[in-house]
Amino acid sequence: MTKQTRKNYTKEFKVEALKLVTEGGYSLSQAAEGLGISKSTISKWKQVLSHKGDKDLAFPGKGRLNPEEARIKGLEKELERIKRERDILKKALAYFAEELK
Repeated sequence: MTKQTRKNYTKEFKVEALKLVTEGGYSLSQAAEGLGISKSTISKWKQVLSHKGDKDLAFPGKGRLNPEEARIKGLEKELERIKRERDILKKALAYFAEELK
């Protein structure tokens, strides 16, 4: 049994493939066949691009988050840090309140 490797395509390749369909007058099937990719792959790229609206947001790259997702992740990380600090302060307050009694 052989392990199939997943093909990775650059953002530029995806954008140029979609230009064949949108500007070049090719159908999805013709463009996919000419480029050696499946019709479903190029169709998925088209849906993602039309949904996101911008090629940088639609195709951020392998392992990279688009700017909005990166911002959200950063904010979630900061929130967790602040919650930990708050919990430490609560425990310290409870400890010192016990000493005052």
